[in-house]
Formats: sequence, C-alpha cells, structure tokens
Amino acid sequence: MYMVLLTALGVGGATMIGALLGFAFKKISHKFSDIVLSFAAGVMLAAAVIGLIMPSLEYGGRLSILVTVAGIFCGAVCLNLLDKLVPHLHNLAGLDGEAHPEKAAQANKVLLFVMAIAIHNFPEGVAAGVGFGTENTAEAIVIAMGIALQNIPEGMVIIGPMLASGMSKKRTLMCGLATGLVEVLGTLFGYLAVSVSSAILPFALAFAGGTMLYVISDEMIPETHAHGEQRGATYALLIGFCLMLLTDFYLG
Repeated sequence: MYMVLLTALGVGGATMIGALLGFAFKKISHKFSDIVLSFAAGVMLAAAVIGLIMPSLEYGGRLSILVTVAGIFCGAVCLNLLDKLVPHLHNLAGLDGEAHPEKAAQANKVLLFVMAIAIHNFPEGVAAGVGFGTENTAEAIVIAMGIALQNIPEGMVIIGPMLASGMSKKRTLMCGLATGLVEVLGTLFGYLAVSVSSAILPFALAFAGGTMLYVISDEMIPETHAHGEQRGATYALLIGFCLMLLTDFYLG
C-alpha cells in the first residue's frame, strides 16, 4: 500500500509539476508541444498494451479474449460518454457571461478542454492503481511512469490558454492542481477496487487500457497532427513507444 500511495502522489504530482512549469513557459510553441505530447502518446500506448491489455488476456482465464475486448470497449465508451456530459463551465473562471460574452465563451472552451483532461486523468489514475493488482510491482511502476511522463506536458499546456482566456492566476493554478488531484484519487480507487475482488482484475485492466487507447486516438494524435508537425510527431511517438518497450524488457 505504501508503494501505491507513492505512485498516486507521483502520477498526480507530475500533472501539478507540469502546471507549475506552465506558468514559467506560458507561450509554448506548437512544435514543442506536439513533439512532447507525441512522445507521451507513445509512452502511453506501450503502457496500455504491454502493461494492461496483455496482462488482462493472461489473467482472464477461459474467456480472456472476450473479457479483454469487452473491457477495452467499455473503457472507451465510458470516456466518450463523459466527454459528452461535460457542462458549461465559464462560471468556474470567475467571469460574467453577460458582461463579457466573448471572454466567457473563450473561457468555456478552454475549461471544457481542462475538464476533459481531468475526466481522462481519473481512469489514467485507475490504470496506475489497477496495475498493482497484478502483483508485478515493476510492471505497475512502468505503467505509472508512462502515465506520469505524459502528465507533465499535459499539465503545462493547460496553463497558457486559461490565462489567455482571462482567468486569474490563482484560479488557473487551482484548476491545474485539481486535474492532478483527480489522478491521485483514481489511482487509489483502482488499487482498492482490485484489492476487494481479484475477479474483476482482467476486466479492470482492459477497461483501463481502453481508456488510455481512447485518449491517445481521440485527443493526443489528432492534436499533435494539427499544426504541420506530423512527421516529427510520428517519430516522437515511436521513440516514446520504444523507450517504454525497452524499460519493460529490462525492468519487467
């Protein structure tokens, strides 16, 4: 449990560190952002497949393939539904929608993005926590490392848009830190869930893997290919994937 707590703080703390760095580098170029996020996508892709989906098949028993496929799609559909249920959030920015309609609209758009990140952070935290259910601590740490690596640039890129939309520095910082706290809670939830019943482990692993695949395909890859840096982003993804492959090979 001690290792799980450290992992939860590390995974969530990575987002918070990224948020703090975001204040130091308010204007991050698209090229830098795309390369870093693509690298993180590659890391997450390897962590999802090697650390979550493959173990799900291993622990699933006679119906392993059905359980794993069902878990992957359930994880993806869950995030898809959560994305659609995100409310209008400009009030959280401390802006009056009637007095400042343009600023409110901009803040609403930015906060939808931040809320989407917070929503995604919970299952990512769950993925880190569920990883410890396999009792392979090295592999669980590799998964957590992959998630933490992508959390740093993720935390960085949300700060600039919030400040530009008119949010105060205090509110911006609180929103950034809150996205990291969500991940801490997700990690603890994932670990406790599989600890209560090991029977749900195969499905939980696949579910967590599905959420990560959804984030990579629906959010990260389109974002990193939208600003003319497709070639660099593709190689950055491959480097991130291979780095995690090497890490798992030597530490797993």
